[in-house]
Formats: sequence, structure tokens, C-alpha cells
Amino acid sequence: MSISVLNKISDPTAAAVCAHFELETQSLPVLEEAPGSEQFLRLLIEKEHYIDAVRFLAHALPKREAVWWACVCARSKLAPEPEAQELNILGLAEAWVYDPSDANRRAAMAAAEASEFKTPASWAAAAAFWSGGSMAPADLPEVLPAENLTGKAVTAAVMQAVAMGEPDEMEERYRQLLARGLDIARGGNGSVV
Repeated sequence: MSISVLNKISDPTAAAVCAHFELETQSLPVLEEAPGSEQFLRLLIEKEHYIDAVRFLAHALPKREAVWWACVCARSKLAPEPEAQELNILGLAEAWVYDPSDANRRAAMAAAEASEFKTPASWAAAAAFWSGGSMAPADLPEVLPAENLTGKAVTAAVMQAVAMGEPDEMEERYRQLLARGLDIARGGNGSVV
């Protein structure tokens, strides 16, 4: 999987991005070997450290792009005839990406909570909610989300999408969903397969 310029990566240093989550032990030497974000991500994928590659990209992308990646992954794993609730949740998460208003953010979270966070779409919706703005009800004092919550929810969405399907095809699903995320990091829309 070739990585060209990832102009949407938020921080050029891998260590700064990795400060938002815990790397697996096997990936720690890669961080020392490749201090730049693009180089680090490329090596994670080459060495098949897919979980850390997903975590890294989920935290390195700007929040809107990260939520979009979660939406793209969730949409790619919809059943041929998806349930109306699942489509609604995904639609609300996508609505926030198109218009990151507080109303869209809160509507996405209400749908995610109603689904009990059981699907990639519900985690995409949670990621939208945790992207900024207060987590408290609108009439209460502001409570801001931790900076890494969006990345954690995006990671959950992507990992759930990877887990859907046959176990012997999991590596291919990692590669496909990471390719979509890399396309977004390059400024694309994630439609690359």
C-alpha cells in the first residue's frame, strides 16, 4: 500500500499523535525508527501492525475527516438491506460531517446512545459528538470532551467494521479500510477500495 503525501495529517511528528493513545509493544521500535507521521504510518502498515495503524490514523486526521473515515467504514459494512435505525444513525453522523453544527452533533449522539453503540455507525455518530462542544445538556455548564475521544470512537468504528465478516479475510479488511482512510488523509473522499 503506497502512501503519498498525507496532507490532512494534523501533526508531522508521530510521537505527538501517539501521545493520545497507547501503542502496542511491537510498534514502539517503529516509532523510534520513523519519527515522521507519514513514515511511521507506512511502516506500521508494512509491518502489519494494523491495530496501531488504525489508532494512529484515527487520531492523526482532523476530527471531521476522522469522523468521515468512520462513516465510510460503517457504510462499507452495511447489510444489503440495512435496518432503518442503522441508516438513520449513519445519516446523522454524515450530516454532522457536512454541517458540523451543535444540533447535528447532539442528534448524532442521541441516535448512538439509542443503539447502545453496537455498530460502526453508532461509533461514527459518537465520534461526531465528541469532536467538540459541550457534552453536558445544552442548559447546563459546558463540559468539553477529552481531546482524544473522537479518535477513540473512530478507532472503535473502524475496528468493528474490520471485525465484520470471515476471520480469514480480516487482514484484507484492514488493508481496505486503511486505504480508505489514507485516501481521506490525501484529501480524497475515502471511496478508494
